Amino acid sequence: MANLKSLAKDTAIYGLSSIVGRFLNYLLVPLYTHYMPKDSGDYGISTNIYAYTALILVLLTFGMETTLFRFANDEKCKPDTVFSTVMATVSSLTLVFLLLIFGFITPISSALGYAEHPDYLLMMAVVVALDALQAIPFSFLRFQKRPIRFASLKMLFVFLNIALNVIYFVLLGKTSVFYVFFINLLCTGFITFFFIPDLFKIRWHFDGSLLRRMLSYSWPILILGIAGILNQVADKIIFPLVYPDEAEANVQLGIYGSCVKIAMIMAMITQAFRYAYEPIVFAKSKDSDKTEYYASAMKFFIIFTLLAFLCVIGWMPLLKYIIGEDYREGLGVVPIVMAAEIMMGIYFNLSFWYKLIDKTIYGAWFSTIGCLVLLAVNIIFIPKYGYWACAWGGVAGYGTAMTLSYIVGQKKNPIPYPLKDIAMYIVITAILTWPMIAYKNVIPMWGQLLINTLFIGLFLTYIVRHDFPLSSIPVIGKKICKGKKVRKQAE
Repeated sequence: MANLKSLAKDTAIYGLSSIVGRFLNYLLVPLYTHYMPKDSGDYGISTNIYAYTALILVLLTFGMETTLFRFANDEKCKPDTVFSTVMATVSSLTLVFLLLIFGFITPISSALGYAEHPDYLLMMAVVVALDALQAIPFSFLRFQKRPIRFASLKMLFVFLNIALNVIYFVLLGKTSVFYVFFINLLCTGFITFFFIPDLFKIRWHFDGSLLRRMLSYSWPILILGIAGILNQVADKIIFPLVYPDEAEANVQLGIYGSCVKIAMIMAMITQAFRYAYEPIVFAKSKDSDKTEYYASAMKFFIIFTLLAFLCVIGWMPLLKYIIGEDYREGLGVVPIVMAAEIMMGIYFNLSFWYKLIDKTIYGAWFSTIGCLVLLAVNIIFIPKYGYWACAWGGVAGYGTAMTLSYIVGQKKNPIPYPLKDIAMYIVITAILTWPMIAYKNVIPMWGQLLINTLFIGLFLTYIVRHDFPLSSIPVIGKKICKGKKVRKQAE
């Protein structure tokens, strides 16, 4: 129970920085969709290039974030040596990447369809390089159990980013996507300086033999990471390449990209959970009750992601105003994309069985197969169904990887997941979601919000009655217990 409380506390801190940060970034969505007209395709360009940078970031970090946790928790390894070796590896990859981009920017920009704007690619190349270098110190902060510093730096980036966007777009009246990339470059470069004091505290020592062990562990994670990120961004990369109307492609991608922002609350929750859970999993691996802990963590993860799903769908009549009016035609994909993100989160939880037994090759296979399914759905169906194929492709890809990981995992390293309880929560969510979607255009907005909030209240009531009694909640729980004690004394 103590470990679960620690997980909840750290998840809350990581989640606060992630959720508040994403929420504040949501404020940029109406800003961009107001100042960058839909027909310009600029928001689609932003969506496309950020998809490429997400993929490149995975390549440059080379699976070393998880590898750092694995070896830093090994009693035979010194954490500073592990950090030094990982940092040197990622720095070398980043330097090679920058040399290639700056040396071959003309053919690269032409191949990607940005021959007239190589500056977009150069700016984002530097951004992704700095992000890769920052990823390792950020991971080390998580290993050191320093969530406050982690969250503070993340939030500083967010506030600075928003402030500069408001200045450039609102006060100075800029309308080009150029300034989106330029501001990102300024903010990322600024945050990098805050890691310099931490780097001076490290006892630097590069260990070649340790690196060889790390690489044998990390390369399957790299394959897993590539497949995993492709599951998230492949649709945004493929869309302009296969959509039949080339001139309309960036416009449609802009609609899809803006609406998906609402669905990203699932990515926020999963990310926050991952930041807190990953270090604990490796530390917990030596305990006798580890399987029960992993099963409980999975159950509560699913419960609260389903609650978030209901809140987003239920309050969509208000949340839709985050998106500029011209972009709202794509809001129908939000429930589908959120379902895919929940599957991705479950898959992440299931992934630890092979990470703990050093069989990360399984993750590479599962993610690769899931990615191939997603790619097939996108390539085959985007020409006919547009961005709807992107949404369903995510469900197909994550669903495949999730199912394979569960089936094989229960044979190789079984964990007693409470499947009946989980299934009941899924069924209840489906029952409550159907009227929220079916009657959204029939009932006035205030009526929708009232009824949907009642449905969410029913779901919360079920949670409290079956799995999360009020007495277990900090502060509230103490008051309840105190009240019960007073009543017993009175009797």
